[in-house]
Amino acid sequence: MTAYDHSSGYTYGTDAVPSSPLTLEDLRQIEAAAHVQPGDAELLARAEPILAPHAMEMVDTWRGILAQKTYLAAHSAHPDGQPNPEYAQASKPRFAQWIIDMCTRERDQAWLDYQYLIGARHMSAAKNAADGADSTPFVPLRYVLAFIAPTVEVGHRLLAEGFEGDELSAVRDAWTRAVTVAVTVWAYAYRDHPEQF
Repeated sequence: MTAYDHSSGYTYGTDAVPSSPLTLEDLRQIEAAAHVQPGDAELLARAEPILAPHAMEMVDTWRGILAQKTYLAAHSAHPDGQPNPEYAQASKPRFAQWIIDMCTRERDQAWLDYQYLIGARHMSAAKNAADGADSTPFVPLRYVLAFIAPTVEVGHRLLAEGFEGDELSAVRDAWTRAVTVAVTVWAYAYRDHPEQF
């Protein structure tokens, strides 16, 4: 059990999570394309004690970056552009739990299914449903993909608190690969909706 795994809408490993159309073989090929290494799981497990205590802070930092750009901030606001703090507060623990899951969860069918659901929650298939939110109907995929960079960078800064030298480089690389693989799985939810790119 981890810090935020009882938060609203966190359904990892339950029957409420639909099966991903991607197979485990697909996932292994995505991992190979991202150059995931045999030691990455161990490196991420070692990163967890550094990142987990800062998970909510990381989410705040990401949202601070989003807030600086109105076209990004709009997707967590009401449809008229007014702030929607209830939506942000409800979803924040799930994002924090995602950070912990990235470090601790085995990349099995449950992981694959839940990452696919996260992708669906960014587009019209399921956005707003987990929280009953009144917001935009989807986050364009182009922004989800582009936000890999700050997602990685924030983790890199924090990892410097617990590692140095070659070890720091290795754990940062593992974090980068893990985020890239997860967001690639998210993106598959958009496959039948090119208009949401």
